[in-house]
Amino acid sequence: MARIFEYFVVCGIGPEIRTLDGNKGYHGNGVMYLPFLLDQYPPQNHSLYPPPPPQLPTCVLPAGVQFYDSNHPSSDPRSYPIVLTEGDGSKIYVSCIAFRDRVCEDIAEAYRITAGSFADKCICLVSRAPSFRILRDALEEIFLLCFSTSGSSKPLWDVIACLVSKVPLPEPGKDRVLFAIENSLLAVEVPPKDGLPHVDISFQPLFQCLDVDNFIKLFTAVLLERRILLRSDKYSLLTLVSEAVCHLIYPFRWQHVYIPLLFFSGVDYIDAPTPYMMGLHSGVDTFGLVMDGVVVVDLKHNLITTTEEIPPIPEPEYSFLRGEIMKLLYPNVVGIDQMKGGSFFEQCPRGGGRTWGEDHDLHLRFIFLKFFASILGGYRNFIENTATHVFNSQAFLKKRSRSTNQPLDPMISQFVESQGFFDYLERGLGSEANGNNLLDKLQDAIGRGQNPMTILPTLLIEPEIITISDPSVATPGTKYCYDRFPPNILSKELEDKRKQILAAASGALEYKHTPSSPSVFVSKDNKPESLSPRERAAERERMVLDIKVKLQGLWLRLLKLGATDDPLSSFEYGTIIALIESDAEGIGGSGFVECIREHIHSGWPCQLTEEQFIAVKELLKTAINLATARNDMATVRDALEVSSEMHKKDVNNVSHYVQRHLRSLTIWEELRFWEGYFDYLLDCSSSKSTNYATLVTAQLIIVATHMAGLGLPDTDAWFMIETIAGKNNIGYKHIIKLRGFLSHIRQVCSGYWGISSGKFQSAPSYGLPSPRPQDVSDTTQQSSEASVVGRSWVQSMFSRDRASSFSRVRKWASDSDSLDVNENGSLYKQDVHAAGQKKVQTNIRMLRGHTGAVTALHCVTKREVWDLVGDREDAGFFISGSTDCTVKIWDPSLRGSELRATLKGHTRTVRAISSDRGKVVSGSDDQSVLVWDKQTTQLLEELKGHDAQVSVVRMLSGERVLTAAHDGTVKMWDVRTDTCVATVGRCSGAVLCMEYDDSTGILAAGGRDTVANIWDIRAGKQMHKFLGHSKWIRSIRMVGDTVLTGSDDWTARMWSLSQGTCDAVLACHDGPVLCVEYSVSDKGIVTGSNDGLLRFWENDDGGIKCIKNVTIHTSSILSINAGEHWLGIGAADNSMSLFHRPQERLGGLSNSSSRMAGWQLYRTPQKTVAMVRCVSSDLERKRICSGGRNGMLRLWDATINI
Repeated sequence: MARIFEYFVVCGIGPEIRTLDGNKGYHGNGVMYLPFLLDQYPPQNHSLYPPPPPQLPTCVLPAGVQFYDSNHPSSDPRSYPIVLTEGDGSKIYVSCIAFRDRVCEDIAEAYRITAGSFADKCICLVSRAPSFRILRDALEEIFLLCFSTSGSSKPLWDVIACLVSKVPLPEPGKDRVLFAIENSLLAVEVPPKDGLPHVDISFQPLFQCLDVDNFIKLFTAVLLERRILLRSDKYSLLTLVSEAVCHLIYPFRWQHVYIPLLFFSGVDYIDAPTPYMMGLHSGVDTFGLVMDGVVVVDLKHNLITTTEEIPPIPEPEYSFLRGEIMKLLYPNVVGIDQMKGGSFFEQCPRGGGRTWGEDHDLHLRFIFLKFFASILGGYRNFIENTATHVFNSQAFLKKRSRSTNQPLDPMISQFVESQGFFDYLERGLGSEANGNNLLDKLQDAIGRGQNPMTILPTLLIEPEIITISDPSVATPGTKYCYDRFPPNILSKELEDKRKQILAAASGALEYKHTPSSPSVFVSKDNKPESLSPRERAAERERMVLDIKVKLQGLWLRLLKLGATDDPLSSFEYGTIIALIESDAEGIGGSGFVECIREHIHSGWPCQLTEEQFIAVKELLKTAINLATARNDMATVRDALEVSSEMHKKDVNNVSHYVQRHLRSLTIWEELRFWEGYFDYLLDCSSSKSTNYATLVTAQLIIVATHMAGLGLPDTDAWFMIETIAGKNNIGYKHIIKLRGFLSHIRQVCSGYWGISSGKFQSAPSYGLPSPRPQDVSDTTQQSSEASVVGRSWVQSMFSRDRASSFSRVRKWASDSDSLDVNENGSLYKQDVHAAGQKKVQTNIRMLRGHTGAVTALHCVTKREVWDLVGDREDAGFFISGSTDCTVKIWDPSLRGSELRATLKGHTRTVRAISSDRGKVVSGSDDQSVLVWDKQTTQLLEELKGHDAQVSVVRMLSGERVLTAAHDGTVKMWDVRTDTCVATVGRCSGAVLCMEYDDSTGILAAGGRDTVANIWDIRAGKQMHKFLGHSKWIRSIRMVGDTVLTGSDDWTARMWSLSQGTCDAVLACHDGPVLCVEYSVSDKGIVTGSNDGLLRFWENDDGGIKCIKNVTIHTSSILSINAGEHWLGIGAADNSMSLFHRPQERLGGLSNSSSRMAGWQLYRTPQKTVAMVRCVSSDLERKRICSGGRNGMLRLWDATINI
């Protein structure tokens, strides 16, 4: 049974202290600091639920954390709810109590904080159920129990553990759960599902803050999906009013950004151009923000302001709505409908009348439901549900205009075109829950003249009482009292990590307090003495030498860590990064770079484990970013050279690895770096005697060339170029010349990285030599090319001699009429134009044809292709399905006209595709399965029998089709007779994935019931029900006797068909496992997860061990396809990768060596911004295709080396 409480969480100041601006360390009591998650139950290593949202600490303490001295030890605790929204629209409900608590002694000692200081802390209960009252009551009991003078009979965290792990979520309308916290008895129940949605708040605060007219204006703005900002000085009001409004628009849902309590540092979110509903504390200043069109609702002063007019609700619905609300609020006032709002409120205060109760809440919600029933009267007659339209809004508006004898109303016109309205229609169409639609029931009841209240369910029986008792027995006479909220017992790993962070912070403060001031020296007797300039210089040299010696020792210790140690959590890593970040003069960063450089020059082969390599790369990135902030170009240059040297010597280096690494650095996207680099070029220029405008233009051309070579988008590059030009007072004439140069920059810089392909040799970099040495032969292997590209590129960018570069661009920058050919082969002006016209071959193609998001992709095998186009090596098809209800066949061999055919027949989103030699089969949300002839594209059969959307289809031999759907059934069809042969499997939940072995007749399926079901179709029986996963099964793979499953519980499992047992649990991912694959030749496993990690597993002494992690992807892994020598990967962030295991390694591997470790990254394309839903791989031709939400397919041909 599900639990009502998912987590108990404590947030506040942790071992790592940062200000809201990101500065590390303690900076005094007047500064606000970032909150961190300190403790939680269940602990981090559990698998019951997904982890708490990462933004939780920032949201529960929206103002941040402040320190207080012992003279201001306490204040009244504040209790307030918040609501978080996840990416899929689901809500997380949190009850919070914020208070001041003592700072831990070890933190105070490490950061030199005054002993006895206090800091803000927050305890929270987290739930998926909107049971605000029970969350608040339970949390208040825990808080009172902690600080009670009489103490508790058990340790506080034992009480919390019992509360979170034992109290179940009641079954709606049937159960009432009773549980106790110490001596307090609490109860929780949930209303029936067939009534109004469960809401556990009072709507009274809404009308205590706003009068009726202002509330109706807010309600209208929400319906029309405006940008809405609520302001109040009370956290609770912001959340309660936001939730109340969201419930009053039922049966519609708010579809946009929803942040009822915005953290103070996120105030810039208000400038977002899309609709949102946010709540912001009144104390946060919004001066300087663009508030055009934002509906600002001041709950404290009953005031609504906006720069855009909100169209009013039309009559007669407005009078009905206002009158019914006023009657509910003030039932004893006669003639309420005829009274003016202003004079009335002078007589009656807001919120008057009898005491507000649950019957008022129900009555109010029913008023708004009747309002929707009136304003949308007869809307069901205009639902079309075609491929292009869901609702005929124009016909509906004309019908309403005729019935009311009024012109078309702008408010209703905007509402029926809103996203919330279309979401309501899409949820109702074809849904099993459509019969419980209260809006339709109400319209029907009114039409039949029945009492509208009869549509609500009535409780005929009392709920069953479920009593939850604590099985543990408290020791008689023992009492636990606390002077602060106690920490939970940490694991040894977490305790060690805490000590390392504090030790690093303490060490950084020692360095920060080293006598580095040029005017003061602290002698042994602690008396300040004045120093001469020579003594100050000597003292600084001593400090620099001391830091470098310490860095060298830490660096060598970091390299000696064992294979099982995590460098990112080591003491050495924490201390090094503290030295780099805490030193304002850059001694730590430059010293660390110099330390690595000396180690490389001494003969170090750069042999690092993958974990060490990641740690060193992060340290270098930190040094580069901080050097950029202080405009230290020398350290940036040195760090880039060291980074490229390490990539060059690394044994895992492959073609383009250096290029991708250097392009991935974030400093290229920062204006401040390019401004500093531009100043660096001016300082290094040997032609300062020339015209200033020409000099600046020439250096900007060099900057633009590097921007293009590093892959910056044209718009971003031009913005930064224009900004730098403007700051240097460049005239309009030179701006036009720069813009003209940038229009050809992509072709001019085609040889930037020294590509060995001959097609680029005719277009060398204009104004900048290619980083590739001129004596490198075109036949040089890619690996040797990659070994020089990194360092030579850095040398070209930071060359001390800029004379040659300047001479190449000076002529062009000063004269717009011609471009001369010089001895280095620079282009004529007409050559540049020709280069701009020349089409450069690319390994990425964008296939356009769908008008909706791509939701299904299938790769046609080579055997299938033979029957269509013969035995051609470049022939391989992809078949795609979309929300536009079409299926499209693509032939990549036809460059420029890849779309071969469009198959139409579905009426809703296509979810699954399969094919054989002559047919294409697809499944859709319209519950149908369609079969087409692959050659003629004619629709052959329509297979109907599922009662929910079809999720998986599989074409089998013998004209058979296997399908699975969300109705929990797996069916086999005979295409020749258009009939369902049999329902071969039934699950208790929706089927999300399926595998079938046509040679043995074994079927495996998994889905929302968390069970991996195995059937023997030929024998007509179920073989196994594999139990073990606690959440949905997302992927399944069956090879021989082995079945692999991946689940939302963050684990993958390996099962044995013959034994009927679970052979291994693969639990190293930090998110749902979305795909699993089995490498037959290696007998190994590859898993991909929502955490972006790709993990390789193999048998090790009878168990399964993760022997390799790949971190090149940053988003969910959607597809893994393994062949004998190739492995294709696709991720949700539109990134792809191809891995290769060379054949010559197969014979050289001993039985004891790692076979799965032989997979090496072969190639990966440059990533473009897109959200991907599905990926498919053609390993025979080394092609990977992804389908995005924008309706485009991105086809990567890895055989083309660009």
